[in-house]
Amino acid sequence: MAKTISRPLLWALAPAFLVTLAVSATYLLLPYDLPGTADLAKVKEERLPALRADLTFKGMELGSPVYLRIFKEESRLEAWVKSGDTYQPYKYWEICKYSGDLGPKLKEGDGQSPEGFYNVSAKQLNPNSNYHLSFNLGFPNAFDQSLGRTGSYLMVHGNCLSVGCYAMTNHNVEEIYLLVEAALQNGQDNVPVHIFPFEMTQENLSKHADSNWQDFWLNLKQGYDLFEHHRKPPTVSARQGQYLFSI
Repeated sequence: MAKTISRPLLWALAPAFLVTLAVSATYLLLPYDLPGTADLAKVKEERLPALRADLTFKGMELGSPVYLRIFKEESRLEAWVKSGDTYQPYKYWEICKYSGDLGPKLKEGDGQSPEGFYNVSAKQLNPNSNYHLSFNLGFPNAFDQSLGRTGSYLMVHGNCLSVGCYAMTNHNVEEIYLLVEAALQNGQDNVPVHIFPFEMTQENLSKHADSNWQDFWLNLKQGYDLFEHHRKPPTVSARQGQYLFSI
């Protein structure tokens, strides 16, 4: 015979049920891009003139190839713009919020923001994002898939809300989005986005020497060092659970 739950017990369980429902809703809604909040035409009208002028002042051009670099521990997103044969630092912004700890994303729903080497193409831009503006990082990439890592809708976006994403203020994400969009529209196939746990110095690696992710981070450091030396994003591939790099 089926048993029923008494009304007093239902009332006692209600707060816990509502909390669970709210948390589940957050995880359901945040990763998915819903109809959006930004008017891209208005954003361009308001922001492009100053962005173009600032780039020109620094000897750069809107529409030149762009490279993005993210450091979790420093909560910093950097933009580098190609000038001549190399990429030069343009600007950096504070990351408003990311979720999880230092280390890679492993599975769907773990609330962890990814680390690794990703590429953003034009089809990954979403001007109609519910989080003001966004672009999808392309997680899981070939490396992640080779290790059975799962996850979806991992983005850089606005609104300062994150479950696995890198969230910026709306004002800052506008500038980043316009840089990336202009580069892609002007012929760059993909904008590299390289995500590190921290600046990959020996000092920082030593500070985190007890982490289980040391081997993974040493592999990331190989790509970091190539860019630091050549000022060109390396070509990245994956084989047997390792990132491989070339210039």
